[in-house]
Amino acid sequence: MVQIIAIANQKGGVGKTTTAVNLAASLAVLKKRVLLVDMDSQGNATMGSGIQKNDLLYSVTDVLLGEVPIETAISKAEVGYKVLGANRDLAGVELAIAEQEGREFILREALKEIEHAFDYIIVDCAPSLSLITVNALAAVHSVLIPMQCEYYALEGLADLTQTIDRIQQALNPDLHIVGVLRTMYDARNALTRDVSEELEQYFGKKLYDTVIPRNVRLAEAPAHGLPIIYFEKSSKGAVAYLNLAAEMLKKSKVKKGIKA
Repeated sequence: MVQIIAIANQKGGVGKTTTAVNLAASLAVLKKRVLLVDMDSQGNATMGSGIQKNDLLYSVTDVLLGEVPIETAISKAEVGYKVLGANRDLAGVELAIAEQEGREFILREALKEIEHAFDYIIVDCAPSLSLITVNALAAVHSVLIPMQCEYYALEGLADLTQTIDRIQQALNPDLHIVGVLRTMYDARNALTRDVSEELEQYFGKKLYDTVIPRNVRLAEAPAHGLPIIYFEKSSKGAVAYLNLAAEMLKKSKVKKGIKA
């Protein structure tokens, strides 16, 4: 059964899109059928997958507006997974669908048409609680939260968990946090260690053992339109995201009662 996971955090600059792109690529390397859905009008996940956002014939915008079937708008990336891309056109969608009945469930209904073709659907959300983000959270099974181990990120996490609770109660009763991922991690920093300990106490087993380190090659990869596994597979960033994908698969097997 497909797993549909949103990568979300209302705070920007926490490695959200980096995680969406590199988790998708790592799962694909591990022989999983993956679709990456870009729900951010900046289109960074699209570009990071090697697809020119301004050259898209169709995008997630056309799907949300009901202008094309979702399968028509999906692009095949050269990096092992498929992409439902986005560009600046997405910024105008909210106003266009604001009065539409069932506007919160447009993406969910579209994904139902193609979910059988994938093992994982990764949805990259914008760092804001717009109608577009609500669409994403109403469509997924779970949320992966990437966050830096710093004070303001910890403060913003409380707001995000409240948002997830509200969406769960109002629109998506199955929605839950699948895990919290520590990004841009520097174990030499005392604050990083302190915040990490707080996360361990609060989230317990939902905190991934894998941490994503600060890594120059990981920061450089998007400029080349490549996930880190294709840009520098021996880098610490590439190894970390492969470990994250493996940890996610292992936890999924345990949840299903399959011996890992």
